[in-house]
Amino acid sequence: MKVTSGRVQQPAKSRESKIQTRILKQDLTGNFESKKNELPDGLNKKRLQILLKGYGEYPTKYRMFIWRSLLQLPENHTAFSSLIDKGTHVAFLNLQKKYPIKSRKLLRVLQRTLSALAHWSVIFSDTPYLPLLAFPFVKLFQNNQLICFEVIATLIMNWCQHWFEYFPNPPINILSMIENVLAFHDKELLQHYINHDITSQLYAWPLLETVFSEVLTREEWLKLFDNIFSNHPSFLLMTVVAYNICSRAPLLNCNLKDDFEQTVEDMQAEVDQQRVEDEAWYQKQELLRKAEETRREMLLQEEERMIQQRQRLAAVKRELKIKEMRFLKLQQDQREMELRRLDDEIGRKIYMRDREIAATAKDLEMRQLELESQKRLYEKNLTQNQEAVAKEMRADADAYRRKVDLEEHMFHKLIEAGEVQSQKTQKVMEENLAKAEQACLNTDWKIQSLHKQKCDDLQRNKCYQEVAKLLRENRRKEIELLNAMVEEEAKKWKEAEGKEFDLRSAKKASALSDASRKWFLKQEINAAVEHADNLCHKGNRDGVSSCWPENSAFLNFKFYFQVSLNRRAVEWDTSGPNLIKKVRNLRQRLTAQARHRCQTPHLLAT
Repeated sequence: MKVTSGRVQQPAKSRESKIQTRILKQDLTGNFESKKNELPDGLNKKRLQILLKGYGEYPTKYRMFIWRSLLQLPENHTAFSSLIDKGTHVAFLNLQKKYPIKSRKLLRVLQRTLSALAHWSVIFSDTPYLPLLAFPFVKLFQNNQLICFEVIATLIMNWCQHWFEYFPNPPINILSMIENVLAFHDKELLQHYINHDITSQLYAWPLLETVFSEVLTREEWLKLFDNIFSNHPSFLLMTVVAYNICSRAPLLNCNLKDDFEQTVEDMQAEVDQQRVEDEAWYQKQELLRKAEETRREMLLQEEERMIQQRQRLAAVKRELKIKEMRFLKLQQDQREMELRRLDDEIGRKIYMRDREIAATAKDLEMRQLELESQKRLYEKNLTQNQEAVAKEMRADADAYRRKVDLEEHMFHKLIEAGEVQSQKTQKVMEENLAKAEQACLNTDWKIQSLHKQKCDDLQRNKCYQEVAKLLRENRRKEIELLNAMVEEEAKKWKEAEGKEFDLRSAKKASALSDASRKWFLKQEINAAVEHADNLCHKGNRDGVSSCWPENSAFLNFKFYFQVSLNRRAVEWDTSGPNLIKKVRNLRQRLTAQARHRCQTPHLLAT
């Protein structure tokens, strides 16, 4: 039987009452050779064959895609759905009893696929080897039942189309072709089969009805069908012959039919063992794949949950931002109100401080005037008391007073200039303070205000303490001055009493001297009278001599008075500079206090 060449046919929906089969159509236009290599999705069969010849197989990642292109599957969902909707075929209701499969999912997919094939063509419901032929494809495409059905239907339509000519018997025509090819390539093996009564139904048909799934591992089977789908349908028959030739060594050792069957079973057992290992490996890979899918799903769920959390967090952040802006605006308003209140309070405190400083300065000036008046009164009294003692000191006292007045005038001018400079400095400092406060509006108002208030309180407290210290110092100096003046007055009164005592002593001494002089003069006069008569020619000289005691007494009195004046002048020279020095020290302290008062507004402003 010759297999005709032509385009691969797709499964078509058939009627239940009629078995429909299609043969490969021959291109009568003569363009078959140029078009047969063109495949859907931009693939080229010739290039795929070159790739397969170079690598021996298609890439695992693109194998299913290449198979669909090579088989040109229609992917007719409507037709497949109509077949599935008919339910499980009666012929496959008890499929599990005949083919016990552990995986219920795999059994269900196999049962559904076989039922769709039976509904598509009635002959498949009585085909005993259909489950064996469909099982490897069902296992491979269990997650895509449409592709599984169309692959099996396309395989049957194109590679198994002549298997049903002697149905329900095996396809003798196909087996005869295999035997002829084997006779051509390995006559010895074929003669060995004939000698031991081993027919093609024993060494060829089991391979065809299971499509080599019982004798090849998964990877080998996939590689095999890469080549089967890429070549002429007769390639499947050549594969059967090639398998027997490759297994000729153990087959030639079989002399009995039972030995041959045992050898085939041993070969199948080895394949089964390897298939079990492959199955375990693929199950492991499937578990890993499922675990990876589960992990990805969990990651997707976690990512969705994170996205939702980010969205909620963004919403919360936006709400918090709005609340924060409102709170900042309210806080800014409160700060502005607090700033205005603090400005008012600072202005009020500055005004009160200026008033206190002015009152203190006025009080100090009044004190100073009182001290000056007391000093002048004291000097005036001192001058009046000394006028009777020393008229020569008046001119010096007047000059000293003029000097003091000039110094006081200069001192008042200095104080006035200091006050003007203080006012200017205070004005500049107030302007600088206003600028600094304006520049600090964008800083932390509350902390700055509290710190400023605290510093102001500390500075004001320090200023108050300094003013109080100055007042205490002034009071102490006043007390010292008063004490000094009292002491000086006591000294002067004591000195005056001493001088009065000296004066009385001098008067007593003068009286005694006068009495003595009078007695001496009386004696001299008496002696002069006695010698008047004898010394008349010397009267003038005796007159002069009689006048000598009187002139001597007058000179003694004058010398004593000058000595007394000189002693009093010396005493004034020793006590006067001390008093002037004290007055000068008092003026210096008052000037220092006035300067410190001028600097006080600057210190308070800073």
